[in-house]
Amino acid sequence: MRFIHLFLPGSLVITAASAVFIVGCAGSTTAPTANGSAVSGVALTASSVAAGSSGQGTVSLVAAALTGGATVSLTSSNPLVATVQTPVTIQAGASNATFTITAVAPGTATFTALVGASSSQSPMLTVTARSVLSSISLSASTVVGGQFVTGTATLTGAAPAGGAVVSLSGGDPLTVPASVTVPPGSASATFTVTTRAVGGTTAGTITGSYGGASASAGLSVTLPTTAAANFGVSGPTESETCEMANGGSTLNCTFDGTTSTAPGTIVAYDWSYTLATTFTQTTSGPRLTQPVVNCSLMPAPPLAAGSQWFTMSVTLRIHDSLGNTAEATDHGVRLLPHGVCGF
Repeated sequence: MRFIHLFLPGSLVITAASAVFIVGCAGSTTAPTANGSAVSGVALTASSVAAGSSGQGTVSLVAAALTGGATVSLTSSNPLVATVQTPVTIQAGASNATFTITAVAPGTATFTALVGASSSQSPMLTVTARSVLSSISLSASTVVGGQFVTGTATLTGAAPAGGAVVSLSGGDPLTVPASVTVPPGSASATFTVTTRAVGGTTAGTITGSYGGASASAGLSVTLPTTAAANFGVSGPTESETCEMANGGSTLNCTFDGTTSTAPGTIVAYDWSYTLATTFTQTTSGPRLTQPVVNCSLMPAPPLAAGSQWFTMSVTLRIHDSLGNTAEATDHGVRLLPHGVCGF
């Protein structure tokens, strides 16, 4: 309050009082707080979140908080739609702090920050219905035992922040991962369904669940009518890679033919691997670990300028109990000398 003295003729003195008001705009009041600061605004990191998930907001002061910090009280205009963390502390020397919002049910809400006599209201937050699992679909309805198909888990809407973890299960003869995560903002994610060889057509079911909803899809696994050789090569750190090991007497990798199929029982897996020379081994099971070699597998040193490995060919030939055979070759397997045999 300040006083103004007016001097008029006749020595009459009139004293008038004038008041000073501070007014905030857009729903805010910016009267100074006890520590000399005031709320300047409340922001949200997203204008929409799904029920059951959480979001964040930021409350800001017009100036840095003084010693002891500033305690901000937060309220929700509709706690049945969204609740808000309260209070939050803006540390001394800082001018803002984040807070957590929990989305409860579909609707709208705003959030008001209060520090002393100073307040500010956030933009409106829309809470949408929570996404749940809508369907499980497969890239094929029938597959030969030992092969795989691709599955897709689809939600009713976009996955929330942090993603949506869909639980999966599959009965024999199917195998699926325990779960698949739908990325934030996406509505679907894919996963691999593997199968085992069967003695006749066998049905299996893949089931998924998320958000209190479940869905399933059926897959028919059949006996192969022809033999098919399939395999992969896995090294110590990456696929399609072998390293010379044990002084050049073995390869540090595994040849895996478990996805090979045949009308009868596969009784033999003939492996051959070739670079400068060819080595062969036969296994009764589908995997060959630490294939036996010697230094003659590789050309004489040194490696070509700029090269770090040789390229080797690996071949698998399978034989089943009914006399069927099949063959497959991979010409792109990397072979690292790994400091042996003069390299």
